[in-house]
Amino acid sequence: MASITLGGNPANTVGNLPEVNTQAPAFTLTKSDMSTKTLSDFQGSKVVLNIFPSVDTGTCAQSVRQFNEEAAELSGVKVLCISKDLPFAQNRFCGAEGIENVEMLSDYKTGSFGQDYGLAFADSAFESLLSRCVVVLNEEGKVIYTEQVQETGDEPNYKAALEALMDA
Repeated sequence: MASITLGGNPANTVGNLPEVNTQAPAFTLTKSDMSTKTLSDFQGSKVVLNIFPSVDTGTCAQSVRQFNEEAAELSGVKVLCISKDLPFAQNRFCGAEGIENVEMLSDYKTGSFGQDYGLAFADSAFESLLSRCVVVLNEEGKVIYTEQVQETGDEPNYKAALEALMDA
């Protein structure tokens, strides 16, 4: 379990992020058109999992914007923005913001992604939502970088995540 903060108040996650050099847990998430995507759909590409509580908060929205901008310049990399927001809300946000270089995915149906990756909030006002994390995978789905953001209101370290891609 990771001990983090939410607005300066203590919070915990249900577990810990997958370890570097391990195979990423499989997942099935929902796209904005209500179809599903699985981890195996991205095999052969490097993948950035930008994970956050809700696209309707300022920091979460900024992380999507930032990765959208960065992803436009990356070849062979897929950026997946994952939350428990309903796909309709994710789609509305992307349309309003002109977001086209990332793929929005939702864990709203089962919550198994947050459980399997150990990053769902176990307590606090955000209980069961996804905590702010970045997980980077190589072309074979192996974890090459993780970041559990200590204070939920802070942005992730974009530079470190992108550097991990270049080093892989």
